[in-house]
Amino acid sequence: MTRIPEGLGELAGGHDLLVCDVWGVVHNGVRAWPMACVALQRFRAGGGTVVLVSNAPRPGSAVARQLAGFSVPADSWDAIVTSGDLARDALRDARAHAVFHLGPPRDLGVVEGLDVALVAPEDADIVLNTGLFDDETETPDDYAGLIGRMRARDLTMICANPDLVVERGERLLYCAGAVAERYEAAGGTVVWAGKPRPPVYRRALDVAAGIRGQEVPASRTLAIGDALRTDIAGGSAAGFATLFIATGIHAADALSDGAPDMDGIARLADAAGVRPDYVLDLLRWE
Repeated sequence: MTRIPEGLGELAGGHDLLVCDVWGVVHNGVRAWPMACVALQRFRAGGGTVVLVSNAPRPGSAVARQLAGFSVPADSWDAIVTSGDLARDALRDARAHAVFHLGPPRDLGVVEGLDVALVAPEDADIVLNTGLFDDETETPDDYAGLIGRMRARDLTMICANPDLVVERGERLLYCAGAVAERYEAAGGTVVWAGKPRPPVYRRALDVAAGIRGQEVPASRTLAIGDALRTDIAGGSAAGFATLFIATGIHAADALSDGAPDMDGIARLADAAGVRPDYVLDLLRWE
């Protein structure tokens, strides 16, 4: 049964590793959540390891710079694994040279250093989807024509951000996953890089083992996130305990007067087909 702990401190003794989401947990796309940063610092101070796992369509080094810009203390995490890192691996594995980049120029770091050429859909071997061209004004409905052009070539799409929406301040904006879902519904093939797929969790566990000098059992790992479909479902499937943060993309249905609404969360969980072990409004120590 899902329960509400006092804070992360209540759970820390049972876990050696946090596999922690970034956007919606550590920051909201505009500023850091100070209580969350303190909670992660205290977990590390007690001997725990924190691997931030993000569906950002950028390499981990770019996310580290973004965290610094949001004033997230560098000592609140040990390592970062991103869907952008896995998308780079997928591009290498596909051995595709001609790539159509679906997304804004700010995401081009995901192909930096790779032997690829950016081309139009009609000339491409593969599609790299990092998001909408303009997530401030566009929706997936705007992509019907482009989806048709890509399907006409039967192009495989690598989705470098499986999230459907992301929180930016008080707004929810569409992500690459929303377009990838439309492409898949149209019969296209999608390679999903990132949560909730297993490879990103295997990477996080490998990274943690390197830091700690030994493997961390799934039973000693806690997955934290604000998205039931990705963070909670993926962590649960990996065998981790899960902590759902209600102040995030589900806030409209998961909170009541600023506190977790357990009835609303139960409805969301039933719809997602996954039930978190723990719930907090915001990540905090106590």
